[in-house]
Formats: sequence, structure tokens, C-alpha cells
Amino acid sequence: MLQFVLRRLLAVLPVLLVVSLVVFLILRLAPGDPAAVIAGNSATNEEIDRIRQQLGLDGSILSQYFIWIGRVFQGDLGYSYYLSKPVTELIAQRIEPTLSLAVGTLLLAIAVAIPLGTIAAWRMGGWLDKILSGFSVAGFSVPVFVVGYLLIYLFAIRLEWLPVQGYKTLFGPRSVGVWDWMRQLILPWMTLALIYVALIARVTRASVSEALTEDYIRTARAKGVTEQAVLLRHALANAAVPIVTVIGIGVALLIGGVVVTETVYAIPGLGMLTVDAVLNRDFPVIQGLVLLFSFAYVFINLLVDLSYLFLDPRIRY
Repeated sequence: MLQFVLRRLLAVLPVLLVVSLVVFLILRLAPGDPAAVIAGNSATNEEIDRIRQQLGLDGSILSQYFIWIGRVFQGDLGYSYYLSKPVTELIAQRIEPTLSLAVGTLLLAIAVAIPLGTIAAWRMGGWLDKILSGFSVAGFSVPVFVVGYLLIYLFAIRLEWLPVQGYKTLFGPRSVGVWDWMRQLILPWMTLALIYVALIARVTRASVSEALTEDYIRTARAKGVTEQAVLLRHALANAAVPIVTVIGIGVALLIGGVVVTETVYAIPGLGMLTVDAVLNRDFPVIQGLVLLFSFAYVFINLLVDLSYLFLDPRIRY
């Protein structure tokens, strides 16, 4: 077990190294002088030289990388010249809406998709199975922003049940109650969860249906185990590894969907900050956000790998 954990931890290190190199080269491989792009068209040569020196662009590529990665380890992701703030401060100000959206979407998707896929596998060929197949195709085909606008039209404009845009914090001096906080996120959660539910439910259905054909399922039924126990304790438990795997892989879809969803609903989170940074060519902010999203994705997949130890005891040996 300890060797498995150590191997997974060591395997993460080269991945993080490659990620840091790619993020570092985003600014350096951009067309033109990065310092001139950041400074803007009206900047003087002295201002451009000052920005070039602050970014460490006056040395070799190797020395620039070590200077940059050293600052990253110190918690310095750079400075936004467009917003006149450190990147870490911008991320700290915007991280709550993004975490609320991402974590809520993940919990909603798991709560809906796993029972849906399990029941569809149990009643394979039935009406629920056919509905799930059609829903999966729709979930992968319809863009996130189209789903968002349709939900806005139905629940916000026509029925007037839910707010359309904006975000009110759950913590801080201007915080709102839990219900008001959840009410403003229901539509974004539903929008972003569509493709995630389709993915998890489809994999759950395939994994559980395969588990139901195994010999140990027939043995359990022959011993008089109830159908509910067979489905949950035997079939779903043995299908947990591929389900958890696809949840970890789907985090990439979740990160990409956050950018679109926050733009549609005007949620001032990291996704909207990413869009603003791209439009304004704010390279330090882009670097910091890509690095943060990449590290989060690698960390979540590391947790998924470690969860196999508890989901499948055979892996411990």
C-alpha cells in the first residue's frame, strides 16, 4: 500500500514539471515582445524596459524559468498591469464563486448520475435505459451556453422563479443567507451539470451492467440476497473504480465549463477573470490561472488514484 502511494506521488512530479514549463512558455512564445504587449501601445521605452526587467525577460530562457518558478514557490504569480493588482490577490477575490459553482455542480452530478445509471443498468432495455441513452447524446451534443440560455428563458424570464445573473457571497460583510446563496446558483449548477451527468451516468450504466453479469452476482442471488443488496453492495461497489475514474477525468470538462457558465450568468469568478485576461492580453493573469487550473486537475486525479486503495482492496497488494 505504501509503495503504491509513493509511486503515485512520484509520478505526479514530472507531470507538474511539464505543466509549469508549458505555462511558462505561454508568455515567452507569444508573438512580439511580451513586455510591449503588456505595457500597451502608449507605453514608453522606459516603461517597457521596466516591465521586461520585472518579468525577468532580460535573461536566458533557462534563467527566466528558474526565476519564475522560484517566485511561484513563494506564492508570487506575477502582477496584472491591466488591473494593477497582484495575480494572487485577484485569484483570492474570485475563487469563492468558482468553488461554489464547481463543487455544487460536482455534488449535483454525482447525486443524479450514479442512481440514474444504476437503475438504467438494472432495468436494461427498459424505458429509463432508453431515456438515458437519448439524454447522454443530448448532453454531449448541446453546448453549455445554449443550455444556459434555455434555462434562463424558462426559469428566469418566463416563470420568474430564479435570478438571472450575478453572485452574492456566502461569507464576508456582504454575505447572504444559505437559501439566497443557493437560489442564485441553481441555474448555473443545472447548466454545468448537464454534460457531467450524461458522462457519469453513461459510464455507471455500462460498469454496473457488466458487473451484473458476473458469477458472484448469481451466487449472491442464489443465497437469497435481496435485489437491492445485490445492486448496491455487490454490483455498484465493484463498479466503483471506473465510475470514480471518469469523475476525475471529467474535471477537465468541469474546468472548461466553468469559464463558459460564469460568462453566461455574469458570475465574477475565475472563469470570467480568465475571459477578461484573454481579451485584454493580461499574460501574467493567464499564466497564473492556467497554472492553478492545471495543478488542481493533477491534484484531483492524484486523489482519484489514491481512492482506488479503498474502493478495490486488491490494489493494496
